[in-house]
Amino acid sequence: MTNNPIVKGKLVCVALNDSDQFEAMQAEFSEAPYKSAPTQPVLYFKPHNTWSTEGAEVEWAVTEGQPAEEMVVGASLAVVFGKECCRVSPEEALDYVGGYTLVHDFSLPEKSYYRPDIKGKCLDGSAPIGGSVVPASDIADPQALTVVTKVNGEVVNEMPMTRSVRGVAELISTISYIMTLQPGEVIAVAFPGQRASVSKGDKVTSEIAGVVSLNNQLGQ
Repeated sequence: MTNNPIVKGKLVCVALNDSDQFEAMQAEFSEAPYKSAPTQPVLYFKPHNTWSTEGAEVEWAVTEGQPAEEMVVGASLAVVFGKECCRVSPEEALDYVGGYTLVHDFSLPEKSYYRPDIKGKCLDGSAPIGGSVVPASDIADPQALTVVTKVNGEVVNEMPMTRSVRGVAELISTISYIMTLQPGEVIAVAFPGQRASVSKGDKVTSEIAGVVSLNNQLGQ
């Protein structure tokens, strides 16, 4: 694990916030065990052992003593809180943001949101966080941002915030009624529903054009 990641306290990730994925899963939501689509944000935490940084190498996953057959990566805009945030309205939510950066989430392929593969989502060093934070005052509207991810220079994913089920302000407000968010804590607000496959040695770069970038490489 690389030292000095930006996050302090909690790194909260939001799943199923890509509206394309959410709509595509409607039929699945109607079946057991879901029975209906989620009405609240679907959250998961990346624990401290997963935190890493810009430029860090990401170890290839090992399962049952053998190298994993496949890994995937998703990238998200990340909100870094500047002050304590508890039970705030969507209208005031952005006032609590200190800045924005990016998060990579490397993992084993996701098979089920109902029974997530905890080990596969909590690999050591699997959640690199951008090396810099862009001040919130420099971003007029986070909903206007798009995260583009490239593997070895080829675009594999784009996630415009306009495609999110819940926007940044709505998410902050809703989550602030679930938990109190402290300065330095981070929410990764919207990963693309279709994670990109990666191979050993791949170079992964995500960026918001002219704003911030994040670069990592898979180990051999």
